[in-house]
Amino acid sequence: MRQGNVFYKDYFAGTITETDDGEYVFQYDSAYVSEHPELFLSFTMPVTDKPYSENRLFPFFEGLIPEGWLLEIASESWRINPNDRMGLLLACCQNCIGAVSVVPIEEDDDA
Repeated sequence: MRQGNVFYKDYFAGTITETDDGEYVFQYDSAYVSEHPELFLSFTMPVTDKPYSENRLFPFFEGLIPEGWLLEIASESWRINPNDRMGLLLACCQNCIGAVSVVPIEEDDDA
């Protein structure tokens, strides 16, 4: 299971998870839901306390991943398969242009 903390500007907005079954889940943080109900990440993902779930990476998060020659550089530099969309999201999207960033949550080695 791989996860990332999602930030909107300086606010912790929620967590994106790729489960061991290959499902993607985005859950807004409960404090974010109550304090910033109008600051949605995307029109397709309005702020709610219910998790979003898909079989593939959500289009909004796909849009954060580099394309073209920049994708090639990122893929080669971090040795990430270009088809590993969650890996690229976690590696490349900590300092995105725009309001949203995704910071990897390190897996606990003791688990």
